[in-house]
Amino acid sequence: MERIRHVIDGGLKDSATGATFMTTNPYTREPWAEVALGGEREVRAAIDAARRAFDEGPWGRMPVAERVTLLHRFADLLERDAPELSRMDTLDMGKPYGDGSGADVAGNASHLREHAEHARLATAPTFPGNGRHHIFSQYEAAGVVAAITPWNLPVLMAVSKLGPALAWGNTVVLKPAEQSPAAATRLALLALEAGVPPGVVNVVHGFGPGAAGEALASSPGIDRLTFTGSTAAGAAIGMLAARHLVPVLLECGGKGPSIIFADADPELAIPMSAMAAFANSGQLCVAGSRVYAQRPVYEEVVRGLVEQARAWVVGDPMDPATRLGPLATGEQFARVQGFLEEIPAAGGTILTGGAIPGGWLVRPTVVTGLAPGARACREEIFGPVVVVTPFDTDDEVVALANDTEFGLSASCFTRDRGRAHEMADRLRAGIVWVNTFGVRDWRAPFGGYRRSGVGREGAEHSRAFYTEAKTVVLGY
Repeated sequence: MERIRHVIDGGLKDSATGATFMTTNPYTREPWAEVALGGEREVRAAIDAARRAFDEGPWGRMPVAERVTLLHRFADLLERDAPELSRMDTLDMGKPYGDGSGADVAGNASHLREHAEHARLATAPTFPGNGRHHIFSQYEAAGVVAAITPWNLPVLMAVSKLGPALAWGNTVVLKPAEQSPAAATRLALLALEAGVPPGVVNVVHGFGPGAAGEALASSPGIDRLTFTGSTAAGAAIGMLAARHLVPVLLECGGKGPSIIFADADPELAIPMSAMAAFANSGQLCVAGSRVYAQRPVYEEVVRGLVEQARAWVVGDPMDPATRLGPLATGEQFARVQGFLEEIPAAGGTILTGGAIPGGWLVRPTVVTGLAPGARACREEIFGPVVVVTPFDTDDEVVALANDTEFGLSASCFTRDRGRAHEMADRLRAGIVWVNTFGVRDWRAPFGGYRRSGVGREGAEHSRAFYTEAKTVVLGY
């Protein structure tokens, strides 16, 4: 049984009460680590440490070049420990080990480096005066950032918060999801090893409502709150922060459409749409869980998705052959199973897939025959389930794709460049992929329309959130 502790003010800490909880391996469904259970006392201590590090320590006043050097060193250590970080994610939430041990973690290290370099190279505008004044702007670190991350991609989600917050000189209190706590502690220790001063990166483990998460989100001691998770949780957290007018960045749910036009390349569109629907067991906010296929190719698309689904190996996430591990928790498995049980009564047909008895495994599942108002077509399932629907015209599919309370991502596949641009314009989503899926550039804005969140991440958008913009007027 491994032991996971808080990181507060540069040290590994147990909870003041000695309380702990277990984190469970979703494949074996057995506890694998004992985790310190934090609450209001630990959150207060972490915020106080972050405040001291920001107000009194060297971090906030450190020249940006020195800070960038430390963040590059942090990225080096992240790459060095990629196998261990990947093991932790696999044990915590079932992500296949092969997905994280190489390119995944290298991408996270690149995220750190790119935010560091953006902070180093960014400029700020000056404004023409009237002959007696020099007017310019500058961006100063906001202060203490509270970061709350989900369980579906533990390393990536933590790094996506730490990278821009640290690059712009903030200190951080990170509360990872209680289902996947291990990587957060490891990342905080790597930051210390890289030379980031104590108190700059703090980690508190615990639960959400009425516990550590609520204490952190409602604290008057934070200056920014960034959250990734469900829409319902994001709304609740945003209301807590609003009591003290703390700015929030909320990245919430999605129900992404994948649109396949009759002129699309099937060798590209079908595997990409399958990956969009099934990757990480469908536990992605950008998952393409709705496929719309133009009627001339509808049957071909359905057959292709069924073939793709049956080819994905489901099983032990530590097995190199496994492409799909278990769902992260028993609660999530029960939720997905509930959606599957409702499909026949709603008029749908499960062509392949479904739950595997005796565990938390769900095979890639392809569903047809559902009306647009069916629950599986409207709510975020967060499992490897895709609903395929035919369409005839461009206007029809745009209406279907946009008929959702979400608006995080969308994909379309076509050889017609004019149509591609038109779809990019008409689809109401924060990111639109054309003839691809999942490609991100950390400089580009990322976030969603409607109930998919508030605000954007990425380069200038991250600077706007993690800093205070100041105007200086010098008279002469």
